[in-house]
Amino acid sequence: MDFVHLHIHSEYSLLDGANRIKDLPVRAKELGMNAMALTDHGVMYGAIDFYKACKKEGIKPIIGCEVYVAPRSRFDKEPNIDNHYYHLILLAKDKKGYQNLSKLVSIGFVEGYYYKPRIDLEVLEKYSEGLICLSACLAGAVNQALLNGENEKAKEIALWHKRVFGEDYYIEVQNNGLKEQVLANQKLIKLARELNIPLVATNDAHYLKREDSYNHEVLLCIQTGKRMSDVDRMRFDTDELYVKSPEEMTQYFKAIPEAIENTVKIAEKCNVEFEFGHTILPNYDVSEEYKTHYDFLKKLCDDGIKKRYGENPSKEILERAEYELSVIQKMGYTDYFLIVRDFIYYAKTNGIPVGPRTWIRSRINNCICHRNNRY
Repeated sequence: MDFVHLHIHSEYSLLDGANRIKDLPVRAKELGMNAMALTDHGVMYGAIDFYKACKKEGIKPIIGCEVYVAPRSRFDKEPNIDNHYYHLILLAKDKKGYQNLSKLVSIGFVEGYYYKPRIDLEVLEKYSEGLICLSACLAGAVNQALLNGENEKAKEIALWHKRVFGEDYYIEVQNNGLKEQVLANQKLIKLARELNIPLVATNDAHYLKREDSYNHEVLLCIQTGKRMSDVDRMRFDTDELYVKSPEEMTQYFKAIPEAIENTVKIAEKCNVEFEFGHTILPNYDVSEEYKTHYDFLKKLCDDGIKKRYGENPSKEILERAEYELSVIQKMGYTDYFLIVRDFIYYAKTNGIPVGPRTWIRSRINNCICHRNNRY
């Protein structure tokens, strides 16, 4: 394994990524690569499909995301200021890293959404454990500062990330055919050596092969509401944002071979495994007087039977209850029933409508009100 792609977009980078998840590991295998990352914009919708597709082809899956970082706080949503955001690549090393990455992506939608699902430096630091961080593309904060001639600001940004991620922070250089990238690479290499931050080579692959670049341009037109004939449409002035071979990447970065070598080192650090085929439920706490969760569930059921059928229910009712409880226990759903009972009980005791009968009743009431108003 000589090179690993660590910055790739699939169809889940909506109207921006033209790679089909099922095709990515197949292409990696064709090119002689043993691992590959998925880093869609702001989302992780494709993580499981990508994991399964990679395993099928014998490719090591690396789960990641290219997150959007708010320029200030994720809670700030002021026009012309907070609709500008930075990109950052995050890769999960282990289970904890995957959980933290999932948490960050969720926070981006729930708390930080403004044009895009955004996080900020506060939550990035809080949930940094188990993550590898790359400085991202030209839209990354370090790149933007360098291209704007703000070298000290770029240094401050890089040092902040180095403090948070330690040896798992990398300055990302790319081979994408963009003129700005050539200039940025020179400054990035100088900055990385000055601050003793390792370099890593990526290609920000948005499509599978060079000949797919036209299809990608069509996608961008759909995204931005433009026509291919529009001279002012958004476009990438390159046809090199594809899944390149290790030979192509190695040749381009032959002056800094460590940037290629580090892709392999990062891939070796990333070992997220998913387990399928069984249900994982939260633990439901019960008081110490019950030896098991099942004992508590049975107590609740026994109380319910007495409430509905009296102190001496029929043999048929008792046998049916025993059978139902045995099925629940055998299937491993004891905690599930306790959890569902918990929030339904809370709802009913706090005046919160529960169940389909509530909806039917509300529809009947609406009809009655409508009829009364009409006549």
